[in-house]
Amino acid sequence: MVELVAHRGYAHCFPENTLVALEAAVVAGARYVEVDVQLTADRIPVLFHDHDCLRLCGVPGTIDERPYAAIRDLRASWPERFGNRFRGNPLASLEDLAAFLERHPDVTAFVEIKRQAVKRFGAKAVVEASYARLSPVLAQTVLISFSLGALKAARRYWPRIGFVTNRYRQFQAPRARSLAPEFHFCDEQGLPAHGMLAHPGCTLVVYEVDDAAYARDLGARGVALVETFQITELRSALGALGS
Repeated sequence: MVELVAHRGYAHCFPENTLVALEAAVVAGARYVEVDVQLTADRIPVLFHDHDCLRLCGVPGTIDERPYAAIRDLRASWPERFGNRFRGNPLASLEDLAAFLERHPDVTAFVEIKRQAVKRFGAKAVVEASYARLSPVLAQTVLISFSLGALKAARRYWPRIGFVTNRYRQFQAPRARSLAPEFHFCDEQGLPAHGMLAHPGCTLVVYEVDDAAYARDLGARGVALVETFQITELRSALGALGS
């Protein structure tokens, strides 16, 4: 049976990439979670997806133009979606993620280094800042990225890495294959329409999937894991299908 990765935590019902979303995902039965990492202006890694802060925090500007002291004053509430329900919810740092993993030793976190962080600070700086915070729980993490530069830098520290692509065939690029990533994260819209989906020695993860029948079919084609924002709903629907 295909297994589920809680994409940015239980992001369907909680502000993404926050501790409340991650804890809710674990309550929902997740053994795998995925988060995004960017650096503040003073190079502190925080969990954040968008390039700007408007959608999640309701304020203009970017993470990388603010020092961590200012980031701590922001609230990850996604006001357009949730109104005032999470108005006091803080952003999470990578140290918060490490503490979360220590509380949940059976959970694995896929930690995605965002390309804008690599562009601003360089792959080496972002990877080393992340490693410094995650080294106590390194065995519970997999460093993933669209950036091959970040993955190359991560090979020095992480026993497991994952290449993220928009299209399935991008995994075949010589530079990507030379890194021998243990995971390939692929957009479901970039998959071949038919046939088995697998890479020797590499686990395939497909994002973003919320339909149970489709998730079951992907599993039959060789996909091991699917990412979903709707961890509770998809688990329940797969159970109803007997998958």
